[in-house]
Amino acid sequence: MPRVLNAIVAVCPDRGIGNKGNLPWHPIRLSKEFAHFRKMTATPSVKGKQNVVIMGKKTWYSIPEKNRPLSNRINIVLSRECKVPPAGAHYLASDFSSALRLIDTELADQADQVWVIGGSSLYKEMMGSTGMRRLFVTQILKQFECDTFLPEISLDKYRLLPEFPDVPQELQEENGIQYRFKVYESIQE
Repeated sequence: MPRVLNAIVAVCPDRGIGNKGNLPWHPIRLSKEFAHFRKMTATPSVKGKQNVVIMGKKTWYSIPEKNRPLSNRINIVLSRECKVPPAGAHYLASDFSSALRLIDTELADQADQVWVIGGSSLYKEMMGSTGMRRLFVTQILKQFECDTFLPEISLDKYRLLPEFPDVPQELQEENGIQYRFKVYESIQE
């Protein structure tokens, strides 16, 4: 069965996902939102396997050093410049398709779900790829200054799911910031 590609992202109303190498709402912490990210990306559906997180080099370095690599997940960093994985990363791939080949070959016995966690160009490539794709989007209901953005989610290519297992539907609020979890699934041609 072909592998489902997942992406997870938190976005401001203008689709902003980052500012100066941090989350737009930095230094405010959204602990429950982060716990949702960790649960979704770190919980495999198959016992004895691990999920894979794929990220660009800037996303890797935006993670505080003490939290790298993301625990209980196989961390793949994409870079065309690096010759070896950044310190702490498990694998290095030159591009998205190389990372997917690595997962389907060398990591096939240990990899379960695949999660794209940023940045913008990687989200764009994943969203435009073929096969089954799911977008786990946290809609932050407050605008912050952003310099990095999520590509538009095309509703002729994706549909909003009414619900998804383990994804809360009710409005969330932390530190005065409201947000909602949404899940989009690609429409098969």
